[in-house]
Amino acid sequence: MIYDKLPVVLLSTMASEKSNSTNHLIASYILTHREEAVHMGIKDLAEACYVGTGSVSRFVREIGLTDFSELRALLSEADFSMNHSFTGENRNEDLLAYITDSLSKTVHSIDMNAVHELCEDIHSYQNVYAFGLLKAQSAAVSLQTDLSMAGKIILTNTAYKEQIDTISRAGKDDLILIFSYTGSYFTSHTFREKEKHLLLPKIWMIAGGTKVVPWFVNRTLTFESDGKREAHPYTLLMAASLIAEEYSFLYQK
Repeated sequence: MIYDKLPVVLLSTMASEKSNSTNHLIASYILTHREEAVHMGIKDLAEACYVGTGSVSRFVREIGLTDFSELRALLSEADFSMNHSFTGENRNEDLLAYITDSLSKTVHSIDMNAVHELCEDIHSYQNVYAFGLLKAQSAAVSLQTDLSMAGKIILTNTAYKEQIDTISRAGKDDLILIFSYTGSYFTSHTFREKEKHLLLPKIWMIAGGTKVVPWFVNRTLTFESDGKREAHPYTLLMAASLIAEEYSFLYQK
């Protein structure tokens, strides 16, 4: 995961919730007061956010954590910094060259036979969902848009909780596509007793590099990647474009 688990789920919550919602307020407070929050009890955090302790407990569960103690533990360990790979005088040119090279590697390393198989699944399944966290969600939206123009409607949700709820309820007639640059999508949420249920839907993960994916993921579509932040989400967007182009070539009337 490019960023630690807690920043990912907090930022995903802020990106998908209304600005005046309870979950948005709690996530925003933790992100902007993380040094103070790490020492707070559940009552302290509730008072600081002007909500009840029940709202904090509900927030913790909805972002995939077991309880408030787990939230505090993650807060004490989380790294909220952003690393920079290009800091020299020509950093803009270096960044452009790096991203261009990463896109080229994506195109030349992706398995087009697997892309073809994925397109066949997209065509044959009536219920298709595409999900990703934060920047990866842009690839899911891009694929949704392109496939809609090619005559295939797929669904996506920006809200992290709605993604998790949809995956948890999915059945044998559902196809789920997960865009995850580092292959770590499922580490953001513990499905616990629901893992066996995830054998019902067919799950594809689109990721950079050769990743160890959860046992319930059926198929992977990978491309060469060093996992650096700067190439994300551009390579996932390229992968989404390759999928859409192949689907259009095969099925668009």
